[in-house]
Parts: sequence; C-alpha cells; structure tokens
Amino acid sequence: MDIERKQAELIEQYVNQAESLTGPSLAGLIVEATSHPSLFAFSEILSVPNLSKIEGTQYSRYLDMLRLFAHGTWSDYKRNADSLPALVPDQVRKIKQLSVLTLAETNKVLPYDQLMQELDVSNVRELEDFLINECMYSGIVRGKLDQLRRCFEVRNTLSFNAV
Repeated sequence: MDIERKQAELIEQYVNQAESLTGPSLAGLIVEATSHPSLFAFSEILSVPNLSKIEGTQYSRYLDMLRLFAHGTWSDYKRNADSLPALVPDQVRKIKQLSVLTLAETNKVLPYDQLMQELDVSNVRELEDFLINECMYSGIVRGKLDQLRRCFEVRNTLSFNAV
C-alpha cells in the first residue's frame, strides 16, 4: 500500500472517531493520532467540527497541540512548550519529522547545520541516522545525503494533495 493511500485511510479513521467523541476522549484521540508512526497529515482531523467543543476547556491544550502538528515545527513546540501538553517520545519524533518535511517542501538543499539546529541534534551521525531511519524510510522525503557538502539534497516530499 502506498503512503498516500495509507494517509487517507488513517485520516478517515481519526476523523470518524473524532466526530463522536467528547472532552477527555478527544484529548486521548489527539495524542493517539499525533503519536501514530504512519500519520503525517492533521489538517482534516483539525477541521472536524466536534473538536471546537474542547476550545476553552481544560482540554484546549490538546487542540493547540493538534494545530501544532498540522502547521508547526519542533521550534514552534519549543517556543510554546509551556502552554502545550508534554510530548511523548513518539510525538517528539513525529514533530521533528514534520519539521524536516516543512523545510524540504520549500528548500531542495538543506544544510546539515540548519537541520541540526532545527532538530536539536548535536552531531552529523545522529542527524544522518534521523534523516535515513525516520524520514527517508518512512517515505515522507526522498533525497541524498551529501557528506562532503554537509547537506541533504531533497528529491521529493510526501504530497498531501494526493490524500
């Protein structure tokens, strides 16, 4: 199954669930969706009218977290961490993957130094492992690591328009 079709199925699953849940159950669904290893698109889930019911409640932080996953980056999370729920390791990995995807959509050459700063990675080996294992193997970006020029050359990115 290709990644776009898998995205569409997961989105449909979470949208359907979100339509019938309330308060704490919606917060739990948001954590589950943002932790899911194969889900990278959150705008359609965010647009479920039922989610507006948690705006202004004790669960509104989870709605803010879903907005972050739909439109933000790891840097955005760090800037707003005090007002958002703490992320579990799967969510940290996911928001960092989404950060790479965001950068790769607008730049075809990503310098290692920029990526290391954006992702809070301290060395090139850790960065290359993340790019290979968490970004390329997952199918969200395709490209080539250029160790000589210390950059990641992006060939293409996961397209959410096909979803």
